[in-house]
Amino acid sequence: MISQYHSKSRPLADCEAGGAITNEELLQLPCTVLVPAALSEQITVHNAAKLRCRILAEGANGPTTLEADRILEDHGVFIIPDILANSGGVIVSYFEWVQDIQKYFWNQQDIRDRLRNIMISAFQRTVEFAHSRKVSMRMAALMSGIDKTAQAHLARGLYP
Repeated sequence: MISQYHSKSRPLADCEAGGAITNEELLQLPCTVLVPAALSEQITVHNAAKLRCRILAEGANGPTTLEADRILEDHGVFIIPDILANSGGVIVSYFEWVQDIQKYFWNQQDIRDRLRNIMISAFQRTVEFAHSRKVSMRMAALMSGIDKTAQAHLARGLYP
């Protein structure tokens, strides 16, 4: 019903199929995975303890404040940080750049397969890094990124 209503270019707010809720209420609904994907700093010290998700997959840039991060960790919420969870668009942009330079274009399934392999590998590396160093997923993603950058500078040297 909702998709039919929306397909007629009518605002969902006018639909009588359900009641309106605030953004705050939406964030506090019980769910397995919560994906804040629009605005930064939506999960704060004021609402972090009220979240009822098991996994927080950050689709937006910086949706969780540092203080909220600690609260969620204390409550056992598994956080997939923004630098990992929403990197697919950047990776596919890189694919477009590579294809343009090579003047050879991949089909849609090739792109999906390449992206899937990179995302799964990055996630697994980050989880392993977090466990081996006993740090959060966010810290593991940042630390491993800095480590890879440092290794690249050592291997290539600094260049203009």
